Amino acid sequence: MFKIGFIKLGNVASSLVADLALDEIAERNDIEVRSLSFGAKMTKREAEMSAELRSWEPELVVMVGPNAATPGPTAARELYRDLPTIVISDGPSKKEAREALEAEGFGYIILPFDPLIGAKREFLDPAEMALFNSDALKVLSICGSVRLVQEELDGTMASIIAGSVELPHILATPEKTTERMNFKNPYARAKAIGALHMAQTVAGIDAAACFRLKELERIALTAAAGHEVMRAAARLADEAREMEKTGDSVSRRPHARSGAILAKTGLLGKPESI
Repeated sequence: MFKIGFIKLGNVASSLVADLALDEIAERNDIEVRSLSFGAKMTKREAEMSAELRSWEPELVVMVGPNAATPGPTAARELYRDLPTIVISDGPSKKEAREALEAEGFGYIILPFDPLIGAKREFLDPAEMALFNSDALKVLSICGSVRLVQEELDGTMASIIAGSVELPHILATPEKTTERMNFKNPYARAKAIGALHMAQTVAGIDAAACFRLKELERIALTAAAGHEVMRAAARLADEAREMEKTGDSVSRRPHARSGAILAKTGLLGKPESI
């Protein structure tokens, strides 16, 4: 059994499914998964508590959450420097920060379209938080981000088993991410690319509401605007999925019990080895 551990510091939409995407129907017999979540918090205190995962002796550690360059996630990485570790985050997107992660021996998957939520008390409540994450997750699922994470983690586990660790170093783009879904209809793929661009824009809108604006009215309106863009992106992504369903060309990549990734397209077809 291959042991893969997840540490969730704070929350992005990817946090909700990164571990589940490796064993979607709970039938894999080649891996064990353990997830350690600290809810919405991501301070140094949570980072220190994440050390408890070490006693389980994971062979691969995945750290998921927003803004990997902040003190909490940075402190958590220090605890796992000697283990293969992959960071999944909405940032850092700057080249220097990514190069620093790689130089320190960490893998990364940066998803700029897994955006910052409008986290201001003047706007956000639990229902709004859940709605935002459901819209974001729809975009990430339909447009290829969830599959990107699935395939890269599966590939990394295979490399560790083979004795030659290969960690991903990926700054995802809308165009490259949608390739993972093998869209047959180019209009469907165009809609998916558009949805990811819209989701990426949401981060900038919500950043203004969270960190730069001071007046209540401007904060509330700007955060609401960001969430409306996320909702529109989810609708556009849904249109892309429906176009592929109409042509019976939805790409699926289920796991076999052995952990191998299978493939099928037609709804009534049987998953086959790739």
